[in-house]
Amino acid sequence: MRHWNFAMDANASSESPKPSSPCWHALPVDAVLDAVVGSVQGLDETECARRLVRDGRNELPPPPRRSALKRLIEQFNNVLIYVLMIAAVVTALLAHWVDTGVIIGVVIVNAFIGFIQEGKAEKALDAVRSMLSPKALVLRDGIRRTIPAAELVAGDVVVLTPGDRVPADLRIIRVRELRVDEALLTGESVPVAKHPDPVAEDAVIGDRSCLAFSGTLVTYGQGQGVVVATGIRTELGRISALLASVQTLTTPLLRQLAVFGRWLTGAILAVASATFMFGVLLRHYGAGDMFLAAVGLSVAAIPEGLPAIITITLAIGVQRMSRRNAIIRRLPAVEALGSVTVVCSDKTGTLTRNEMTVVNVLTAQDDIEVLGVGYDPHGDFELSGRSLQSEEHSELQEACRVAMLCNDASAHFRDAAWQFEGDPTEVALLVLAIKAGLDPELLAEEYPRGDVIPFESEHRLMATLHHDHAGHGFVFVKGAPEAILTRCSHQFRSGSQVPLDSVAWHARAEQVAARGRRMLALAIGDAPAERGELNFADIEEGLTMLALVGIIDPPRDEAIVSVAQCRQAGIRVKMITGDHAVTASAIAARMAIGDGSPALTGSELEQASDAELRAMVKTTDVFARASPEHKLRLVEALQANGAVVSMTGDGVNDAPALKRADIGVAMGVKGTEAAKEAAEMVLVDDNFASIASAIEEGRTVYDNIRKSILFILPTNGGEALTLIAAILFGTQLPVTPAQILWVNMITAVTLALSLAFEPSEPSVMQRPPRRTDEAIMSGYMAWRILLVAMVMVVGTFGLYVWERQAGASVETARTVAVNTLVVFEVFYLWNSRYMHAPVLNREGLFGNRYVLWAIGLVLFFQLVFTYTPPMQYLFRTVALDALSWLRIFLVGASVLFVVELEKWLVRRILGNSAHSVGRV
Repeated sequence: MRHWNFAMDANASSESPKPSSPCWHALPVDAVLDAVVGSVQGLDETECARRLVRDGRNELPPPPRRSALKRLIEQFNNVLIYVLMIAAVVTALLAHWVDTGVIIGVVIVNAFIGFIQEGKAEKALDAVRSMLSPKALVLRDGIRRTIPAAELVAGDVVVLTPGDRVPADLRIIRVRELRVDEALLTGESVPVAKHPDPVAEDAVIGDRSCLAFSGTLVTYGQGQGVVVATGIRTELGRISALLASVQTLTTPLLRQLAVFGRWLTGAILAVASATFMFGVLLRHYGAGDMFLAAVGLSVAAIPEGLPAIITITLAIGVQRMSRRNAIIRRLPAVEALGSVTVVCSDKTGTLTRNEMTVVNVLTAQDDIEVLGVGYDPHGDFELSGRSLQSEEHSELQEACRVAMLCNDASAHFRDAAWQFEGDPTEVALLVLAIKAGLDPELLAEEYPRGDVIPFESEHRLMATLHHDHAGHGFVFVKGAPEAILTRCSHQFRSGSQVPLDSVAWHARAEQVAARGRRMLALAIGDAPAERGELNFADIEEGLTMLALVGIIDPPRDEAIVSVAQCRQAGIRVKMITGDHAVTASAIAARMAIGDGSPALTGSELEQASDAELRAMVKTTDVFARASPEHKLRLVEALQANGAVVSMTGDGVNDAPALKRADIGVAMGVKGTEAAKEAAEMVLVDDNFASIASAIEEGRTVYDNIRKSILFILPTNGGEALTLIAAILFGTQLPVTPAQILWVNMITAVTLALSLAFEPSEPSVMQRPPRRTDEAIMSGYMAWRILLVAMVMVVGTFGLYVWERQAGASVETARTVAVNTLVVFEVFYLWNSRYMHAPVLNREGLFGNRYVLWAIGLVLFFQLVFTYTPPMQYLFRTVALDALSWLRIFLVGASVLFVVELEKWLVRRILGNSAHSVGRV
């Protein structure tokens, strides 16, 4: 059995396995079999049944679940929901049942959305559990049989074949060119060759090549392994336990809104109580009248529409992002993207294409660059900066022929496109040969294969025997440079065979490998025409070295641009991968990630304390050979330093860190279900470049929320101050509580909502992320709110008093006051589009069509409010003449010019710094 690498046997025993859990990867096979009390022939059915009862089924246990009722009740535990409920109670006390119903409807819709979105962690765990193989081929009593994977026990011997998902953690005992895709656990971009030999005890997961982990995929070859861990004790189970224990963080917006809502509620109640006491004790009003006045003040001050506006603004952000290939799974995550300060990204499939590509071919005298990336076989060759046709270079053409023939991958041209199947490295060699103009089918007919020595990790090479139709025999060989060069005696140079210069070849191989490229050597040998089979003796010596090929998993071009955009926006990008340090550093250098300092490895992270790790993450941007715990610790260390962290990834190994991060971003195409369910955002196109777009939209959403607050609070403040002024001056209320509620609801639905559609400002990605401790309402915003509120109260109360002194009825004066409030809000809406920049220009006045539609709609509603009999009956309004409307619009327009003057003064005083923060 030439191709079997067979480890030592051990005798079976009926004893129980040892209770300790040794480092399986560091023990020889016989010691492992002793530890699990097993044999290469497998266990008997009786012993399996006993162990199944003792150890439990090979399944991940479901986590404790909250009841649906508890999850529903928790949706109401939000201070903004409290504000809405208070507003509902107030409107119910006023017997405005329609308004009460609307507010309660908003509360229920919010709760329903949260209820549906809740349970992300439970779904993530379900996704991890679903990755366990449903069936397993095992040896029981020395006989192969297929059993449910859930019935595997420690000591079972599992048979692995291509396409199998490994059903439990296995210690490899036999292999035949076995390769396993571990990308979902380690981030390794190519399948890993497995062997039964022990490795170092401190080897990280990606270097434990004698273990096959549960949930990984067999891509090539065959093998057998003894089960050493099942269920929750597997590496996959450990990740599931990590995921269950990870705390999901609230977003910056939710934290800020919670503080803001508590402050606002307390302030409203304090002012209402003070007003009530003032009127009763100093003005000697009746307690009943002052109670109604206090209720009216509360109605005026409570921004009933704000929570709904914020929810709608977030929802609009979700829609915008979906058009840019980013799917948001939780509404607040939209805004949180805008506050991200660090993006932690996995390498394979996220920053890179996950398509191995030959980037250079080194012949004896030339370094030929190969253009084109990925599995697209369109690309040219360049030598010293000039274009090169492959047929012009005999060594290159011969190397490409070997790359195509000594290859088990397949290529087919279907539907006007090339389709490839096989090992990623071999596909990369096929693509190289097609770029050189070679046709796989024609070349296979011209040089039919006679025999093959498959790739083995022990020999680190592959060889194939071919004959042409003239009877000539050829041996084509590819493999690790050190394995091929020792078998070569000559090399091709300028079309001729010359003695091999092995020192030069080794030096060049080391130089290319230092650039993070995987190296393969290509060689050729002669074979007698009558030879029909190939043996190792035939390739031990006498080969002719053709070329070295450098292979990488190339970075996405758009990801390089995206990283630059993030850096310009003050966002630091860190690469956290399970791949090798040299490879990670090379990719990071090409993408301008970090400052060129060496990558930190998983073993170095393992030895660092939490305090040391927090210091490391401040200066290091590339982390290699990282395990799930390392990724999770890195995210936690960054958060401990005050960073708002976005973690991107696509594998099961990313899920705990995705859940812990402020924003978890999963890849939609190549990402596992576990990663998608643990993330707040899923990228439809697996494109890291969509991250920059999502961050831009997130910043825009936050800007628009602040604009909504900047618009709503001054109008509510103006209404409340108008009532306070009436009480202070001992006059009747210029507007009734019902009229105030009408203004609040109608303007929130129309005017305030239009700000949710504000486009991104030109400078949105040219400013640093906001601080996490930054209040949602700055001191400058508080000043603006006070200024606008005072303008509104002077105008509204002044017109009310003027109308009364002119002999108008209370109903007429109140109708004028209500419409004055609305017109003030109409003109102030234009001011609110930009915090510092002027709006008295074409872009400022007409740049958002939704603002124009909202203004038209609210003016229509006010005409209905003023002139239709039903509304006159409900709100005690009367029809107004043209002069009254003229006064209303002249007074209302004053706020536009007052605020624009204030902006101009601020820009003059602060210089361009105020303007440079962006048009917020």
